[in-house]
Amino acid sequence: MSGIGHNGGPTIEPGYGFRKLAWGKARKSLLRTLPIEIVRVRVARAKRLGIDYKTYASIRAASGHDLVAFLFSGNALQMTPKRIALPAQVADRLHGLDGAVDRLAAIYAPAHPGGVLSANSSLLDHAAPAPRFTESWSGMRDRIQGLVRDRGLPADGVVLISATAVEREWCAAGKLAGIIPAERFFTVEHMA
Repeated sequence: MSGIGHNGGPTIEPGYGFRKLAWGKARKSLLRTLPIEIVRVRVARAKRLGIDYKTYASIRAASGHDLVAFLFSGNALQMTPKRIALPAQVADRLHGLDGAVDRLAAIYAPAHPGGVLSANSSLLDHAAPAPRFTESWSGMRDRIQGLVRDRGLPADGVVLISATAVEREWCAAGKLAGIIPAERFFTVEHMA
């Protein structure tokens, strides 16, 4: 029992060391150990998605679900108001994802989502307007969740690929599974 002058340090009651050891073992036994076959399947899935296993496993552990889609911001796709066709490196990376996950895009004005889809027909599965920079949190949430809902996907299975700090807020607003920075997602080592 702590009283005046107690510094909140560890108790010196008998048996403290044993209790600490017992609780440590109990906690460790609660952590699930995956069979090697499941780990191999997950490593192969991460490789198919072109992301490292550590990133894949941490997103999967946090969300509790497999990745079903990547949501790309217009900036992550290196789009400009004058160029809506994707650069070759980005196009190659998206082409490699065909059939593995849905490829969604949040497109900034003045570009139109329909124009972006027609210019990149085999590279993107769905596009919608991105949240505006002046949009409220609830407006941002509604826009991101609407984009995901249009495809009938669970938000906690969608990973955001973003290029700016403002776009990273979309993850929390839309209750998405996680974020991968665009510069890391589109690096050459991930494309192999």
